[in-house]
Amino acid sequence: MEPSTSTHAHHPPQSFLSKYVFSSDHKVVGIQYTLTGLAMAAVGGFLAYVFRYNLAYPGSPIPLFGELSAQQYNEFVTCHGLIMVLWVAMPVIISGLGNLLIPIQIGTDDMAFPTLNMMSYWVFLLSCIILLASFFVPGGSAAGGWTMYPPLSANAYHNTNPDFWTALFSGNSLVIIALALEFVSMLMGGINFIVTTINKRAPGMTPMRVPVVVWMLNIASVMFMFAVGPVFAGAVLLLLDNVIGTGFYDPARGGDPILFEHLFWFFGHPEVYVLLLPSLGVIAEIISVFSRKPIFAYKTIIYLSLVSAVLSVMVWAHHQFVSGIDPRMATFFSVGTIIISIPFAGIFLSYMATLWGGSIRFTVPMLWAIGFIGVFLIGGLTGLFLGSNTFDIYVHGTYFVIAHFHYTLFPIVFLGFFAAFYFWFPKFTGKTLNVTLGKLHFWLTFFSFNGTFFVLFFNGLAGQHRRINDYTLFPSIMQEPYITFQKVATISAIILILSQFIFLFNFIYSLIKGKKAVNNPWNSSTLEWQTDSPPPHGNFHTYPVVYHGAYDYSMPEMKEVDFVPQNLPLEKKTI
Repeated sequence: MEPSTSTHAHHPPQSFLSKYVFSSDHKVVGIQYTLTGLAMAAVGGFLAYVFRYNLAYPGSPIPLFGELSAQQYNEFVTCHGLIMVLWVAMPVIISGLGNLLIPIQIGTDDMAFPTLNMMSYWVFLLSCIILLASFFVPGGSAAGGWTMYPPLSANAYHNTNPDFWTALFSGNSLVIIALALEFVSMLMGGINFIVTTINKRAPGMTPMRVPVVVWMLNIASVMFMFAVGPVFAGAVLLLLDNVIGTGFYDPARGGDPILFEHLFWFFGHPEVYVLLLPSLGVIAEIISVFSRKPIFAYKTIIYLSLVSAVLSVMVWAHHQFVSGIDPRMATFFSVGTIIISIPFAGIFLSYMATLWGGSIRFTVPMLWAIGFIGVFLIGGLTGLFLGSNTFDIYVHGTYFVIAHFHYTLFPIVFLGFFAAFYFWFPKFTGKTLNVTLGKLHFWLTFFSFNGTFFVLFFNGLAGQHRRINDYTLFPSIMQEPYITFQKVATISAIILILSQFIFLFNFIYSLIKGKKAVNNPWNSSTLEWQTDSPPPHGNFHTYPVVYHGAYDYSMPEMKEVDFVPQNLPLEKKTI
């Protein structure tokens, strides 16, 4: 490939601490976010194992844990949900992926604000420490459900004159403080993503030459910045209720607990799309490369994503159909929920058209990408049912909602992450992963996930409600086949968790003894594949110039090759 004649990318030498610990290099920061998120996933996964074992075998000692009290059950359910959504999904799908990909895919050396980028990670790490510390304070961690609804999350309801320091260091308060710090960290990162993409693109990198995943990360960052304000304010008010005994959510003092529901879900529902869009970007990159075709309707995908971003902040109250909402307003949010499925249907149809007629290669990243599409479609279709306010009243708070939620979030967070991991691992480590172990990891994860949650749709339709730690206390809902379904879900969940040790082994073994990766193992055209593996500090030896779009595969004018890198003019065919 002919090198660019642009300015040489030179950076001063670094010490060990500045290179690997207190680093401002976007790649190191991205790796730090990813590894920390995976560590938190291990915590959240263990919590899920404990309470899911308890659901299948209530009252039995839990291997590796022991007896689980009702209070601990509530704590573990609460913190599992919070950890997986905010301390795993956000750092892995947004911060980790964005830091790794945005600068190198747009052809620059680093983020616009490298020091701010480093600070964002350390604020996030502090939030992780505070959250984990909440398990070890008197009274235990938060136990009011992952949505943190008052009065369950408000200490002041139970003690109208709480001792300040006792209340400040309670589990509820520590979790709220951790949430606030995590939001601050994500805001710092989001500002960096947006400014970097706008101001630091390589020459010739017009907006419609930017890879889809970079577009998606930036749209998600803008959505997060617009939606996080209300929930941040709501968390501050909840902290004040806890610590100094205010009554913002206490009806006895003129407050309103429903206010918190609105503040939470005004953020909580767009948050799903904040996480979804980057994963959709990852899938776009992968299916284009491994079907050897340009992304079908690239511009349409971008426009539909922008439309979905606007609609996402208009449907939050479909989570509150049983909260006393006016039926006329419920109809508005019900219709809005159904309408928001249209842009995503368009995106998925574009992906299907990209695959249609392509020279598909079933590599490990491609398996995860196709698995994502199949699993997420189930989550999306069941979401249409829940968007109906009449149907939602029947299944609200049941295992139907749990199954839908996991069919939505699991592919976004885990299938999307693993697709990205197996795709970009050779680039950022310079090593190759074991293909057989990668495929084994995929198939075990895919089948065990479906075994865990598909059967719970039936439990939900039968009326089995969540947040009950011992179903033997309710004989009317403890009958076959729903007892068996709970056991099937638990056994499958254990297999799902154990399957991740294959990934862990493959990851560590490949880092130590994996074969050296070539610079562009997938014959991809985007800029990150046109530099060394792993990329040097500064990413490029010479800054690239971009001549065309990101997905020029199998174009009619290509005579000798089926792809052309973005930094090579189309008329030059020697790669």
